[in-house]
Amino acid sequence: MGKKLFGKNIDPACEYCERGKITEDRKMVLCIHKGIVAPFYSCRKYIYDPTKRIPKRIKKLPEYSESDFKL
Repeated sequence: MGKKLFGKNIDPACEYCERGKITEDRKMVLCIHKGIVAPFYSCRKYIYDPTKRIPKRIKKLPEYSESDFKL
């Protein structure tokens, strides 16, 4: 299947499938094979599409002081 972005332990989900399109309310997926399905559903025709993944936000960035950058 090739190298997966965002890690190797990604559970199949129609939300990330090449053949599915998420609805505007982000509650369902329009699949060209199965019709309207839940985002966490997956079938045998599942093809992972890394461009549909939304990365998790970093909660808080570390704070640095001027002394951290002195040699």
